[in-house]
Amino acid sequence: MKGRKTGKNRFSSPVRETPRRFIPMTKGEMESRGWNELDFLCVTGDAYVDHPSFGTAVISRLLESLGYRIGIAAQPDWRGTDDFAVMGRPRLGVLVSAGNLDSMLSNYSSPGKRRARDSYSPGGKPRRRPDRAVIVYCGRIREIWGDIPLVIGGIEASLRRMAHYDYWADEVRRSILADSRADLLLYGMAETQIRLVSKRLSEGTPVRDIKDVPGTCWKTHDIGETVGRGFVTAPPFGSVSKDKKAFAEAFKIFYNEQNFASGLAVVQDQGSWLVVQNPPPPPMTSCGLDAVYDLPYIRKPHPIYENSKIPALDEVSFSITSHRGCFGECAFCSISLHQGRVIQARSRDSIVREAEMLTGDPDFKGYIHDVGGPTANFRVPSCAKCLTEGACRGKSCLFPSPCENLRLSHAECLETLRSVAAVKGVKKVFVRSGLRIDYILAAADGRSFLEELCRNHVSGQLKIAPEHSDPGVLTCMRKSPPDVTRKFVKLFREINERLGRKQFLVPYFMSSHPGCDMKAARGLADFMKKEGLHPEQVQEFTPTPGTLSACMYCTGIDPFSGRSVYVPRTAEERAEQRSLLGPKRHRAAAPAGQVSVKSSGRRKQSGLK
Repeated sequence: MKGRKTGKNRFSSPVRETPRRFIPMTKGEMESRGWNELDFLCVTGDAYVDHPSFGTAVISRLLESLGYRIGIAAQPDWRGTDDFAVMGRPRLGVLVSAGNLDSMLSNYSSPGKRRARDSYSPGGKPRRRPDRAVIVYCGRIREIWGDIPLVIGGIEASLRRMAHYDYWADEVRRSILADSRADLLLYGMAETQIRLVSKRLSEGTPVRDIKDVPGTCWKTHDIGETVGRGFVTAPPFGSVSKDKKAFAEAFKIFYNEQNFASGLAVVQDQGSWLVVQNPPPPPMTSCGLDAVYDLPYIRKPHPIYENSKIPALDEVSFSITSHRGCFGECAFCSISLHQGRVIQARSRDSIVREAEMLTGDPDFKGYIHDVGGPTANFRVPSCAKCLTEGACRGKSCLFPSPCENLRLSHAECLETLRSVAAVKGVKKVFVRSGLRIDYILAAADGRSFLEELCRNHVSGQLKIAPEHSDPGVLTCMRKSPPDVTRKFVKLFREINERLGRKQFLVPYFMSSHPGCDMKAARGLADFMKKEGLHPEQVQEFTPTPGTLSACMYCTGIDPFSGRSVYVPRTAEERAEQRSLLGPKRHRAAAPAGQVSVKSSGRRKQSGLK
């Protein structure tokens, strides 16, 4: 059966002739387009903001560009089914995401203590999404439409795609694909996957037969279905939920297969299902990424919110994403598992076009707040080999020291900043994304890059994330040694003194990370004092599902070396470590890829043996 389309495939060349309209959220909006049904319904735990920094907007606009009829159910009331069914049963399927953050992180600052603010909700009001939103939303959809094709994605699904440690429950949970009763899971940013999956569904392929799309997880009762695909078996949920060594082994297998060129499928028995993770897709080309950011976003919240602001939009309204991915590979960060370790960069022309468009916004005052990505000074892939062979297995580009094959250059980054600054109507271009200081110091052009940054692109403060000063803790974090921070601080101050600028570093430090005992915490406090570093934000480590640090927190084992790692778990020790780094009132949300959650007296020891 051929799918009905509203136009030709326009993925590589989006059309802009027609007036821009929001994706429908109501039956009236749907009918105003002459539609009597949707092809896909997108359900999200965030408010609908039609901006490329919001995942649901990206996927919806991409599907729209491919000719599908799309509707959005944003923050539906999960206590009933009415909000899900407003626009009727979609013809091809339902796509579910918790939003731009894991719903447990959105809802809780500590176990049992709800956050007072949600940046992705109108007016910043909390409690607009359920705990474990993907599972809850999928349950409601199954209640309404039974066997409709149900596809999950976004950060919550992506990081929980295999058996994982959940900090808030303090237990190992099954793959979210098994718990949600969804048919298919898309991990990562998912533009490539949704393009392929939507085509297969529109051609009449049953969702249960879509098992070969890279970057997806699917489930089966028959391991024979993996024959001929090339796969490795991870220890089953029954083992990893009880045994620390089994969990560490499963994580190592899962982590090592995240390679589009050489990775194998990973099969893990979840009890009721076998979940199969296919290797990731190849990185998107600049042309493909340009097409995603050139889609006709309105860049505003849907009118349904009237005058209620969506706080998260304020941070990105006049910022430009220049690239995705990060080869920094910090242990506590989710970005390498979600966006990948291979840098995927937009072309300079695409970035300049976005800057030119921003100058036409009546609210634009002449300032581009940020041009960057997960790490601002990573604009090019780490080496030529990674584009054809993927990131190296068992090796890191920067840890414990920069790889001899690492491409060390800031030329593309600087040229991009200069091009945006030259756009008519732009007064100033700032860089507010974090920087990798070890990369700056290792590059031959690092000093000149930092000097140009301080002269033209820093608004008084520059963010850096040394995270700690103790060599053992930094090893667990996969971060550079403390001498790197000392050298960078000295260089930054020298440059600003020569420029006659009074500018400051905003360092991020983290307490209670695996490997950090009280001696290491006191050493960090002394380091901060000696170097004259006063953090604006103090983060207490909280394990993000699916990350290396979460594995170490859960098991007390470094899964790659097999060595034991000290883990501060009690509320008393965590509070004491945090208090050494600064006043309690300075505790705040962590940078991208990290979480900052306050501990409570309800924390208990991990149940793994």
